[in-house]
Amino acid sequence: MAMLNNKKLVDTIQDYVMISLGLASYAFGFTAFVLPEKVVTGGVTGLSSLLYFAFGWNVALTYYLINAALLAVAYRTVGRQFVIRTIIGATLATLFIGVMQPFFTAPIVAQQPFMNIIIGAIFCGVGIGTVFIHNGSSAGTDIVAAMVTKYTTISFGRMMLYLDLVIISSSFILFHSIDKIVYGLIFMIINSLVTDMVINNNRQSVQFLIFSENWEAIANAVNTEARRGCTLLHGTGWYSKRDVKILLVICRKLESVTVLRIIKRTDPGAFISQANVSSVYGQGFDEVKVRAAKPKASPAPHLVESHSPDKPDETREHREHDD
Repeated sequence: MAMLNNKKLVDTIQDYVMISLGLASYAFGFTAFVLPEKVVTGGVTGLSSLLYFAFGWNVALTYYLINAALLAVAYRTVGRQFVIRTIIGATLATLFIGVMQPFFTAPIVAQQPFMNIIIGAIFCGVGIGTVFIHNGSSAGTDIVAAMVTKYTTISFGRMMLYLDLVIISSSFILFHSIDKIVYGLIFMIINSLVTDMVINNNRQSVQFLIFSENWEAIANAVNTEARRGCTLLHGTGWYSKRDVKILLVICRKLESVTVLRIIKRTDPGAFISQANVSSVYGQGFDEVKVRAAKPKASPAPHLVESHSPDKPDETREHREHDD
């Protein structure tokens, strides 16, 4: 029990360290490349930028206050765990943005707004992806989206898209520039693609199905050299009507080269099927980080009535017998 608690503590510390690094990357991309170009992005960060350009309000403080207001409204809707993660994420993001903003009064790449937006979007996407991988929250308009999707049929992703489009388009009121809107949309697209890439690459694994007469030697080598498990499946070749042994191996994408080298060295004529697996959960892989749904309470036995068409109503027969 103590070992499990220590492992959980280490994992929690590691998660918060990586969340901090992810939010630092996001803050750097936003303050060093995007904000100096006066481009409004989506989310609460974009809304804070609008207020900064319009009234000169501090971006970091405005960002934190908006998130605090949204959480106060949405507390009962989104749940306690979501609120805690969002408070931590909003606080760290506020600190990083507040510290970094004074150091970047001009774009890092001079007279290259398109390049600055692309680089900023990459940094922000890597940061957000890292936060999500480690079960963190970046706060922002996902609070509003979570509230809306709970009471309507609009999907979470579509609601986020609508909100971001409204915020980005609002920059036209301040700058009267279509270019700013286009840059904001480019940022949103690249940021989303990079975020998805970071999340999927972290979880992506490879599944091998190996057909070989030397299956035992391959299995032993995969265990000892690649440090991965094997599952032996029994099959029948329908053309030859012969029994065959099939090895099922699941490993990280980076480990797939090692497995292929083992197979080629042991049996160059082996038949191999390789497929990408988006997520693998369990021992040696990722941990499922979602809350299990609480089972619904069953109605009291005396409230349950049976009226099966194939079965007589025993309760009614019993009452008639008593009468």
